[in-house]
Amino acid sequence: MATNIAGAFAADIEGYLADETLPLARRQLVVYQFGDPLTLPKGRGTAYTATRYNRVPLPYAPLSEGVAPVGQQMTISQVSATAQQWGDKITITDVGELTIKHPLFVKAKEILGLQIAETLERNTFNNLLAGPQVNYVNSRGARASLLAGDVLNPHEITRATAILETLGAPRYNGDEMTDTRLDANAGGQRASDNPRGMPHYTAVLHTLAVADMRENPTINQAWTFSDLNRLYNYELGEWGGIRFCRSNLVPTFTGVAQITGTPGTAGSLATNANYFIQVTASDTQNQYESRIYQVSGALSVTGPNGSISVVLPALPNFTFNVYINAGSSSVFNLGVCAAGPAVGPYAGMATQLAPGQTVVITGVGAPQVPPAAPATGVTVYPCFIFGRGAYGQVILDNVRFTYLKDADKSDPLNQLRVVGWKAFYGTLLENVQFFMRVESTSAFSVTFG
Repeated sequence: MATNIAGAFAADIEGYLADETLPLARRQLVVYQFGDPLTLPKGRGTAYTATRYNRVPLPYAPLSEGVAPVGQQMTISQVSATAQQWGDKITITDVGELTIKHPLFVKAKEILGLQIAETLERNTFNNLLAGPQVNYVNSRGARASLLAGDVLNPHEITRATAILETLGAPRYNGDEMTDTRLDANAGGQRASDNPRGMPHYTAVLHTLAVADMRENPTINQAWTFSDLNRLYNYELGEWGGIRFCRSNLVPTFTGVAQITGTPGTAGSLATNANYFIQVTASDTQNQYESRIYQVSGALSVTGPNGSISVVLPALPNFTFNVYINAGSSSVFNLGVCAAGPAVGPYAGMATQLAPGQTVVITGVGAPQVPPAAPATGVTVYPCFIFGRGAYGQVILDNVRFTYLKDADKSDPLNQLRVVGWKAFYGTLLENVQFFMRVESTSAFSVTFG
């Protein structure tokens, strides 16, 4: 009996493509919002400098009759930030726009809009990592000393709050001098007795560190009752005078065993010198240096044309940086490498290197400090805690979109459509004593992924 099966008519099957596109993973963007909005006027360069007049010492002893005091010398301190221009673009052909089911030009605008917000958030985190006030859970002395069980807990939060209060870091919703009197017309209550108006610090922590905190019944109960009075995006609740916000864009650092190199004679490294190298890996989506390999042992390079060959791991979705230093295991310079970018601020440096290749470091390049490495196999999660006035966002030129859809001299047949954006801004660390970070591991790291 002749049987007609579907496979015999495959050429007559009309494929189905859904009208709606699938959603992207959500990014929880919170840290940019806590920066003070600052404006840098056009025509005044790219450097923004803020000045603070410092306190004068309190008088040590009472006045002597008829004798004027010596008096005090006024002093100032200043902090500066440099605005930088950031931007990106997507180019689409007319053929793509005519033949693809979903509207490419519209989708390009949507995903670039996400890129803008995520870039500002990522850059803010990178700038805040320069803050010098760091606590390590369980009083560990450094990031490299953190162990798998050193998770975030109420004691560390209490310690951080006490430090900021001792330093006099102002709180959000007014500093310590506001609303100090009772309001007779309100039955002896203060306006700030409303939970939404209470002065507070703010904290931004990684979602896995949030899970560690939720394991504590005291914290969990406090967040359960206080999340009704949320003020911020992705706020979890309040505890101990801090309002906590979660973010899955908080940077993390994973320690990895060292990668060493092989000395050679294809560069310009000094003769008969010991060099140390360190490799870091950046994820290709957020561009965080998140995998930090340990510093190599000393590599004896002979010349006169010394170099070091490095075999990079075949790790997908990551690019690599190679740092180098002579005579010390403290590595503070990018290497010089022909395999790095050909244009841009990192041209010729050992950065954005593709995985699985052997690269040759031929010299000591631009100064740049790699992130400190955790112990091998340990992932570290920073928690940032802020007082008011800790940092600001300096805007020289707001975000601007460009939509190029028409023919011009460079595209006379109108074959290209370009969607792009740019912004000119920088993050100013206004007072590094007004914020800090607490670094911990997470009990949930081993189950993630």
